[in-house]
Amino acid sequence: MTDLPRYAPGRAFPPYAFLPGRDPHPRQDPRGHSFGTVEAIASEAPHAENWRASEDYLHGVDLYNHGYLWEAHEAWEGLWHPAKQADPELAAFLQGLIQCSASSLKARMGEPRGHQKLAELALAKLAAVAEEHEGRYMGLALFEFVADFRAFVAEGSLDAERRPLLVLGD
Repeated sequence: MTDLPRYAPGRAFPPYAFLPGRDPHPRQDPRGHSFGTVEAIASEAPHAENWRASEDYLHGVDLYNHGYLWEAHEAWEGLWHPAKQADPELAAFLQGLIQCSASSLKARMGEPRGHQKLAELALAKLAAVAEEHEGRYMGLALFEFVADFRAFVAEGSLDAERRPLLVLGD
């Protein structure tokens, strides 16, 4: 996946993509790639109309697209916390992305029920945001992404590499 576009090219990827049960926990284990760091929570929510200015959002997209599913979840969660207070629709969008990432991680872990349940929750949120914004929000073509993610889950494969990617544009 090295030929994928990077939206936040100045931000490095961690040395490994955390998989529970296989790797040292990034923050809790002294061998973890982020041991000793505190979860980064943004001081303010990004602005949906100026999504390109949110390096944390863009880094989350890069992490997700390049297979760092737990790490993408963490990146977006840091934005979700302030969004809950500032912009409920943005919070729903971010929570949908978080749940898509977690759903894909559950697929990678071989947990079909978690994969499907998280996908259902995520897609309901993302579809609602898509309806309010004519299908595009924070640079993402939501109608297409929701349809593609729904198809990914419906095929029953637990190959997380088959998940749809997040392609941003105007």
